[in-house]
Amino acid sequence: MHPTLVWNFLEGATKMRSIPFILAAFVASGPAAAQSWEEYSYPDYAFSVAFPANPQVETTTYQVAEGRSVPAHVYSVRQGNVVFKMTVAELEGTNLEESAVIDHAIKTLSQGATVRVNIPARIYRVYGRQLTLEGADGSRSMVQLFDYKQRFYQIEAKALAGENDSNPQSDVVRFHQSLTFTDGGSNRSEEAIRAISEVCRRLANPAFGAGLDDPACTSR
Repeated sequence: MHPTLVWNFLEGATKMRSIPFILAAFVASGPAAAQSWEEYSYPDYAFSVAFPANPQVETTTYQVAEGRSVPAHVYSVRQGNVVFKMTVAELEGTNLEESAVIDHAIKTLSQGATVRVNIPARIYRVYGRQLTLEGADGSRSMVQLFDYKQRFYQIEAKALAGENDSNPQSDVVRFHQSLTFTDGGSNRSEEAIRAISEVCRRLANPAFGAGLDDPACTSR
């Protein structure tokens, strides 16, 4: 599939097993852009991610619930018409359920935008949600959300409207594919992981299932 079809592909993702997994093939379509990318590791926050330039780091706050903000760090780069952003917010002491944190994040992201895709996401043994959004201003975003070990992680690549870029989709994919949790842990019990594998047992590899409502599993 050509990269110019990625956004249409995302809207039809219910027939695919996992956007991050499937779209890996598109990274190779942008070799010139890929040469400038570099992996940045943040062991204190248990993740690494690639950016096309040295990211700006901002210490700020992030609203995890109505009227409740927590300390956060934001790592960001703008290249051409795409903004790459990684947010890490501290959840320790909030006593918030994962579903509440994720739902509030989706609500915030959808202000002034339409959610086109909302499906399970998985990075190895860390599970969350993945969205694509279309802004009222014509912007397009791909976002993944994870509640993991007392932190909230939000990775977002936004293609801004009204500006030209020859091939932003391959960069969006590369950014999302690069995120790794580096401590080898999981935010699901072994029982929960087995339940997901059971729902996705008809996949060639049931371990590819990203959640109980993974459309690749439930549509079969």
